[in-house]
Parts: sequence; structure tokens; C-alpha cells
Amino acid sequence: MRRTSPSFGNLLKSCVQKAYSLMEQIKAFYVWENAIPNAVLAKMMVVDACFILEFIYWYPKSDEPFSGNRLLPKNIIFDLVLLENQIPLFFLKEIYECTILENDPKLSFIEFIHPILNDLSLFEDEIEINEISIDTAPHILSLLHECYKPQKSIKSKYLESPIHSAVDLDRAGVRFKPNQSPKWPMEMHVTSSMFPCFSWCWGNTTLRMPVFLVHDFTELVLRNLIAYEHSYQTRNHITSYAFAMDMLVNTQEDVAKLVDSKVLINDMGSNEEAANMINIICKEVTGEDSYYCKQCETLKEYCDGYWPKNITWLKKTYFSNPWNIIALFAGIILFALTVVQTVFTITSA
Repeated sequence: MRRTSPSFGNLLKSCVQKAYSLMEQIKAFYVWENAIPNAVLAKMMVVDACFILEFIYWYPKSDEPFSGNRLLPKNIIFDLVLLENQIPLFFLKEIYECTILENDPKLSFIEFIHPILNDLSLFEDEIEINEISIDTAPHILSLLHECYKPQKSIKSKYLESPIHSAVDLDRAGVRFKPNQSPKWPMEMHVTSSMFPCFSWCWGNTTLRMPVFLVHDFTELVLRNLIAYEHSYQTRNHITSYAFAMDMLVNTQEDVAKLVDSKVLINDMGSNEEAANMINIICKEVTGEDSYYCKQCETLKEYCDGYWPKNITWLKKTYFSNPWNIIALFAGIILFALTVVQTVFTITSA
């Protein structure tokens, strides 16, 4: 506040008055075990809101005041998505308009908070904020959840077809590639060759998916987004994605395959740690509906067919490198010559 206005006392008074005027809405945001006096609650809300706003203000700047401890900003930013740490977004916006917006009227609240949302992102692609509504989001965690909402045309369905792991899909000839211009940030879609039995020459079935960022705070962000979905009974697209990744990843070899395919970036200590993290996310989490039913059914049907595994085995065995190809054709020629010689011997006898 001292930075945003020379009249610190008046500004502080204005913020406290704003808290009093919104007191009923603020109280409705929480479930209270004990009554808290309005004066105490108003002070708590103003202090919390000003701290969050000041942190967000300095966070993307090169001259930020965290140079003494480079881990501090990361620890704070991920504290902002803890479900138990949320404060009403409408109040945060009101204090923003009383303070920071006064000095920078060109910067909207969603633009101001955008750098934080980007660094909280689960994926490599930058978060789009054009269609994000501040008015319908109760807090920062829900705002992040809103960034991943699917289009209205994309519906969830009851999941019946579990998919194979990444390694098993690879053995069946499935390739993994990053999404290109997805309809929504968490989109996965399957493209297949017209003739699966000729996949070795016509192209493979491909699962395109967002590039997943795995680091020390990924579990925290995912768990709180999933907890938000189950607490507020909202759309469960985050839970659906977590279940899909849990099916794709069983072991560190699956993580290695996804890393090699450039659809997963692993910044944890090892592939085994990443696999363990992905596997425990959905424990004790219910998720009957999924936004990836069609993709799961397509992959299961493809992998359970006769041709994919056998053609892929032939491809890897005999066409994996030039020497194998030369040896195969040499064997075919030798066999053909042997047959010709045998036939010639029989006919001339």
C-alpha cells in the first residue's frame, strides 16, 4: 500500500471500509466454527488480500524482492492454490481496484493475475485468458480450474474401456505426439490409419495429448484441483485427466516413453518418482465419468485387434534398422534361389 499511494492512511481506511461493506458476502464464503468480530475479520481480509496482490505484482518482475531466497516465490505461489487458503476472488478484485489499478488503469485484473496462472499451469502451453470469467470464479483455485474447462460440446460419459499403458500402446504401434491447435487445453484425440494391417507403411495410430509438466509441485496443484471438483460438484475434467494419465503410466518405463515422445516433461528426480506421483493421485478418488471415453474405446479396439501387435513386432524385428532390412531381403533372396534350385533339380531329374 505504501508503494501504491502517498496517502497510506486514507488508502488503508478505504480498504477496511470496503471489507465492511462486503462483510455479509465475505462471511457467506466461509463455514464458520466460531464467530469472529467484524473488525477482526475485516483486518484479516485486508491484510491477506494486500499481501497476495503485492506478491503477484512483484512475482514476474526482474527486480523482485526475493533475491535472497529464490525458492520463496515458488513456495508462495503454490500456497495460493491450497483449498484451505482461498479468499473470495470478488474481494481480491475490489482491493485490486482500490490499490494497484489506481496506478495502472490499463491493466485488468485477469491480466494482472495471468503470470501466476501460467506458472501454476499443468501443461507447457500458455494459459489463454480470453474466455475466462472472473465474475463466476469464487477464488484463485477455481479460476485456475476455469482455465481448463472443456467446450460445451465436449461431454463426459461413463468410462467402460480402460486403456493400456504407454509402453503397451507403443508395442501395438501407437505413437504419442503433442497436441496441435487443440479445441481445449486438456484435449486428447486419436488419429488412425485407414488400413491398420498396413500400419508399417501407411502410418500409425497416434494419440495426441497436451504436454504435461511434472515437477515437485504438480501433485499439490492436481490434488487441490481434484478436491475443488469434488467439493463444489463442478465439472470433473481435471479428475478425468488424472485418471487417463494414471492408466497410461504404470511404471517408470511408461514415463520414459512419454518423455521420449515429448508429451511429458519430467523435472522430478527420476522417472520412477514421476510414475509414483501419477499413480497415487487418483487413490481414494471416485471418477465414474470421463471426458476421454471415445479415445479410450478407440485405443482399446485398436490394441485388441490382431494386426497392430503383429505388424509392430515385424516392424521392430525386421525393419528397425538398415542392417535388419538388408538381412531380411538377403534371406528372402536366398530362400527364393533355394526354391528355384530345388525345382530345377526335380524337373531335370
